[in-house]
Amino acid sequence: MKEVLLLKCGEIVLKGLNRKKFEDRLLGNLKRRLKAVGGCTVSLRQSVIYVEIPEEVDGDAVMDAVSRVFGIALICRAAVCEKSMEAMLETAEHYLADQIAAASTFKVETKRGDKRFPLTSVQVSQQLGGELAHRHPHMKPDMHHPALTVHFEIREQYAFVHAGPVPGAGGMPVGTNGRAALLLSGGIDSPVAGYMMAKRGLELVGIHFFSYPYTSDRAKEKVFELGRKLTTYCGRMPILVVPFTKIQEEIRDKCHEELFTLIMRRFMMRIAERLAVEYECGGLITGESLGQVASQTMPAMAVTNAVCQTLPVFRPVIGMDKEEIVQIARKIDTFETSILPYEDCCTVFTPKHPNTKPKLYKIEEAERALDVEALVAEAVAGTERVLV
Repeated sequence: MKEVLLLKCGEIVLKGLNRKKFEDRLLGNLKRRLKAVGGCTVSLRQSVIYVEIPEEVDGDAVMDAVSRVFGIALICRAAVCEKSMEAMLETAEHYLADQIAAASTFKVETKRGDKRFPLTSVQVSQQLGGELAHRHPHMKPDMHHPALTVHFEIREQYAFVHAGPVPGAGGMPVGTNGRAALLLSGGIDSPVAGYMMAKRGLELVGIHFFSYPYTSDRAKEKVFELGRKLTTYCGRMPILVVPFTKIQEEIRDKCHEELFTLIMRRFMMRIAERLAVEYECGGLITGESLGQVASQTMPAMAVTNAVCQTLPVFRPVIGMDKEEIVQIARKIDTFETSILPYEDCCTVFTPKHPNTKPKLYKIEEAERALDVEALVAEAVAGTERVLV
């Protein structure tokens, strides 16, 4: 039996003259994502995207891939049949046999996209619902809280039968709102931040700060694995690995201990902004959550932000508590990787008593002991690009 996915677009249907640009990007993202699964045909008609699944292709794998594509609000996995009452009834009998056998109550809903069909939506529902009730007396009609809703969609060429939609990934197609650089540590928060901004249509470029020998190759591989998990939502992304050891050692040797983390993060933002501009990014993304650690107080973030000259900084998890962030991390399958016990550079030279209410002028005064421009330029020049 031929299967198809009927994909209902999300907020892009509200776009005006730019709508086609969003639809084209969504179709392109879908086709690229489905290449690894099999030879599915993807087309758009009357604001519905059709993904035709060949018989030799695993429908569950197609469903899983499509469920991770941003821009899709609802997914209906349906059987295809001729536009006749007999064909629709028999298709429902076979395609939904397991659901029909298990349901105690049901109703029928019909959408008649093809207005040339001789019966109205209500007439189709009444006739097919009556026949299903006759054939399956264990199912009682229930228009308000049915255990099973049988859907018939009558469109231009064919009719489709399914048991209702499931939620898609939502959001906007990746790439429709530009590109941003994600400061990707090995922790829980930054992959979630990247996922949330990709959902708003951003392509991602990862930036990871690596402090060998204080952090190991296993810590770097952990970050690559987090990047690979994010690509199931945002597509392939480069990760820029920045050598950070010399900067951290310079800070340790020349600055007061309580300022280590703040000065380190200011260097990260300087380097990230420079790399972001080089890769044509329009913003930076961090996984900061207000008050979670000493460097994420309002005064501390103000000091960190002060070095960003041209690009906005997006902090999508800023108002979330840890449990909320963990729930999303579990959903996108990054949590177990994030908690692997390999330290990242943020844990190197951590002060015992960090300054939570820093003054910008004091931080700038402390940085005069460092050749900031030379250190930033050297780190940018030594950056390694890895495609995950």
